[in-house]
Amino acid sequence: MKAVLKALLIIAGVGALFGAVMVFVITSRGISAKAEPGMMETVIARTMRGLAIPRGERDLKNPIANSDAVFAAGLAHWADHCAACHGNDGSGDTEIGIGMYPKPPDMRRAPTQELSDGSLFFIIENGIRLTGMPAWGDGTAGSAEGSWHLVHFIRRLATLTAEDLAKMQEMNPRSPGEVRAEEEMRQFLEGADTTPPAPQPSHGHGGK
Repeated sequence: MKAVLKALLIIAGVGALFGAVMVFVITSRGISAKAEPGMMETVIARTMRGLAIPRGERDLKNPIANSDAVFAAGLAHWADHCAACHGNDGSGDTEIGIGMYPKPPDMRRAPTQELSDGSLFFIIENGIRLTGMPAWGDGTAGSAEGSWHLVHFIRRLATLTAEDLAKMQEMNPRSPGEVRAEEEMRQFLEGADTTPPAPQPSHGHGGK
């Protein structure tokens, strides 16, 4: 009982501190999503994230054996679902990512790579409140399997090859405008149209 009470007091204290920091940040800098979280805010947010993941979930080990097929499945899943915010390389340097608050972390670095398999799985399945990280899990065995594939893939973000990144770029979702431009270019190259397609405008921060 004392341990539970102590844990509740710690959570309440951390929550109060986080609230005070947020009030200070908002009143001093406004609510622009362009700002970078300060060191204290980052520490508090990571602490709260750790507390929000049940111990039983944190201690889980990836039940799926790693293999080339699992890596390929994780790569395809990442390219289709995750790269828009996190980048194909996991850097977070994307048009969407740099406009978020907080920014997606560089998942190749220690703060992500040092998380347990269970923690990564829980975050993928359940998301993180008050961030742009959605909950991808739907409670099915298929969803869980896909999330475990992603855990294996995340472990290899720092060692992706140029071939891996090129393959992912082909799998990235495309906007209707991009699909239309590709079709117009195909028709032009095949001689169906003598007018080359107009170049599509770029915002300068496309996914990796």
